[in-house]
Amino acid sequence: MRARAIAVVLTGIMLAGCQTNQIQPTSEAALKPRDKQLLANAPYPKVKPEGEFARQIVSYTGKEKPGTVVVDTDKRLLYFVQGDGTAIRYGVTVGEESLAFRGEAKVGRKAEWPSWTPTPEIHQRIAGLPSFVGPGPQNPMGARALYLYQGNKDTLFRIHGTNQPELLGQAISSGCIRMLNEDAIDLFNRVPVGSNVVVL
Repeated sequence: MRARAIAVVLTGIMLAGCQTNQIQPTSEAALKPRDKQLLANAPYPKVKPEGEFARQIVSYTGKEKPGTVVVDTDKRLLYFVQGDGTAIRYGVTVGEESLAFRGEAKVGRKAEWPSWTPTPEIHQRIAGLPSFVGPGPQNPMGARALYLYQGNKDTLFRIHGTNQPELLGQAISSGCIRMLNEDAIDLFNRVPVGSNVVVL
């Protein structure tokens, strides 16, 4: 009987060792009072990503250094590389193929609840846009933004929140990487200015 109990325990340990994904439920610990207030009154459906697009800790064997942000545009996934052979993985919306940014950049600046000024190119593609949208949950930039730079030049590409969480996992944006607002806040708190970003 004792041998059987030991076998059951060993089997459980072996199975646990094979499990590489650990779901990271959205926590309100990272939210500031303003975040809670604005997100509670968000003018969009409350959508929580499921499956591979839910925030989770996964095994990571890439060559990038800890603290690097890696975006896999084909799979619509963003990884924040940690120092223990793992990464935090988030589901994202990416840019349409002809509009997507690819390459390496650095986080040149960060903003909480940013405003949005559509570029002339976006105005040409999408009629009827306002010239400026102030901060808030109605803003397409969402709760947080990481501005991608190459050298001292703003690439005009961002990793940011969204007011369309139902579109996570798709390729429909004007080139930027969109995240669930709660995930954008989580990533924002982990990534300092100057961090490396690799978009595949």
